[in-house]
Parts: sequence; structure tokens; C-alpha cells
Amino acid sequence: MRAEKRKRLEAKGWKVGTPKALLNLTDEESAYVELRLKLAEGLRARRSAKGLTQTELAKAVHSSQSRVAKMEAGDPTVSLDLLVKSLLALGASTRDLASIIARG
Repeated sequence: MRAEKRKRLEAKGWKVGTPKALLNLTDEESAYVELRLKLAEGLRARRSAKGLTQTELAKAVHSSQSRVAKMEAGDPTVSLDLLVKSLLALGASTRDLASIIARG
């Protein structure tokens, strides 16, 4: 968040913090959430870069468009297996997966 926006929010009484603090997550839980979000963003970016629609990706992984939308949104009902399987279906290598996970 930009410093200017943070100051405006705090001036109006808002408290600005991390999701970890807000949800009282352990370090492990926080790392898991970050992993899921990185894979979800990597999936959306790779699908978009390949010029595929969510429906086209859904057909490739034998799923539904709504499930792909949930994958890309980081929905907790989507398994990590399906996220990884979908990235692999888009041609991601294990090195690509490591790169997605390692992003800051």
C-alpha cells in the first residue's frame, strides 16, 4: 500500500496491518496462504499470456470455468493439486513452478 493512502486511512481511524496479524495466523499458515496466492496469480498470468480463456483452460484440465475462476482467485476450496496440475497443463515446468513460488 502506498504511504499516502496508508496515512489517509489511519487519519480516518482505520488500522492498517498484515493479513497474518488480522487473522491471527501462524507462520506456517501465513506461508501456506502466500503459496496459494502465488500459484493462483501464476496461473492467471500464464493463462492470459497464452491467450486462453478460463473456459479453454477448464476443458484442458477437465474442470469448469467457474472452478478456474476460483483457482485464479485463490479460493481455499481449490486444492493445491489442481492449481499445480493446471499450471502444468499450461506448459509450466518444475523450474517455472519454482520461479512462481519464489517471487516476492
